[in-house]
Amino acid sequence: MSGWLADNRERVFADLTRFLSIASISTDPQFKPKIADAQRFLLAHLEASRFENRRLIEGDGHAAVYADWLHAPGKPTLLVYGHYDVQPPDPLEAWTSPPFTPTVRDGRLYARGASDDKCPLFVALTAASALLAADGALPVNLKLLIEGEEEVGSKNLESYVRANRALLAADFVLSADGARWRADLPAVNVASRGIATLEFALTTAAKDLHSGRYGGAVANPLNAIARLVASLHEPSGRIAVEGFYDGVAEPTNAERAAIADLPFDEAAYIAAVGASGPVGEAGYSTLERQWLRPSLDLNGLWGGYQGTGSKTVIPHEARAKLSSRLVPGQDPARIVALLQRHLETHCPPGAKVEMKAGHGSPAYALPPDHPALAVAEAVLAEVHGRRPVRVRIGATLPISDMFKRVLGIDTIMFSYSTADEDFHAPNEFFRLSSFDDGFAAWQSFLRRAGALAPQDFRAFRR
Repeated sequence: MSGWLADNRERVFADLTRFLSIASISTDPQFKPKIADAQRFLLAHLEASRFENRRLIEGDGHAAVYADWLHAPGKPTLLVYGHYDVQPPDPLEAWTSPPFTPTVRDGRLYARGASDDKCPLFVALTAASALLAADGALPVNLKLLIEGEEEVGSKNLESYVRANRALLAADFVLSADGARWRADLPAVNVASRGIATLEFALTTAAKDLHSGRYGGAVANPLNAIARLVASLHEPSGRIAVEGFYDGVAEPTNAERAAIADLPFDEAAYIAAVGASGPVGEAGYSTLERQWLRPSLDLNGLWGGYQGTGSKTVIPHEARAKLSSRLVPGQDPARIVALLQRHLETHCPPGAKVEMKAGHGSPAYALPPDHPALAVAEAVLAEVHGRRPVRVRIGATLPISDMFKRVLGIDTIMFSYSTADEDFHAPNEFFRLSSFDDGFAAWQSFLRRAGALAPQDFRAFRR
């Protein structure tokens, strides 16, 4: 089918360019018309690609786009997931070319959303539409769910899925979102960490105070919050919150050996971001800390005067944001409760702490004997000429846990985005070579999955 892509490349990339040109920024209400433009583009594109039952799944937030092709009796049903919304492009001055004017340089396509998730999504759609055009049919039943709120935490997706369980029923999810570990090493993601977030504020007075009149007499919330934040970790890097590690299993010798066997240059990894050296919980390697151990990080800390020059004031309030990446055995709600108890217990004298829990999602692990994982590994070996390695990611993919809870099915990450493509940052890009590789991989995946039967997935459905 590479000949099909060669023959249709100009049209495919013209459509992709139109898609990338739409500023479908989900977090900013002023871009709501652009969100609607992206929905209309997808519905028209899916109609031209011969997908059926095209509709918007609507609710309290940005609508998701749905379509399907269900004419393969006795074959598995795949739910393909992706998203059409993008991050804001700021700071605009850091872009070499305008973020919504797709530009090719040195084999890379630059645009906001290029890597996350419009090009990977378009790879999947193009692969399926090419099979329909060439064969008149697909080797599997396919349902598409393309959401518009991934970049704002998929805050309404679960309600959409719950309300449409019958419509979205499938044997497993094949996600066009996510990211490859490295461009030079075929890999399949088999697990991701969870997350729990919390924001808190310390107050010490009803208003800001003159530091000469009140300094040394009234507690300073900046001093207090510094001590409170420092209490969260031991000098060894271990998290000091009582009960935090309850339920966390130590890495097995086999897990540690598998990670140690991966081709990973820790020094280059650290140097690539301008850091001075690896830090974290003592006794574990960098990848072990990222994949197998939980973390607790300060994401924001602010208060007081931050303008030019000095202002000798004692602020009355200081604020902070925390996030914890979780591993199996940790419940997000319980972790938030433990953090709240710690902050209350260790709050310095003269200060009052107020807290607000944020979003949370548990860790997710794909069953190691899942039939779709075997398909993915066979496809990657075929396309890239070497057997892929199994990797985990330190980030959180809430959809995986949500699809398992609500639909009872597992998620295979099959994005051709790569982790170094500056998504969420200026000059986001997607490798053009990845489009060709991804096109071949998605077509091979659909064909190989068509050799399976729905009953092959029965043991993995909840």
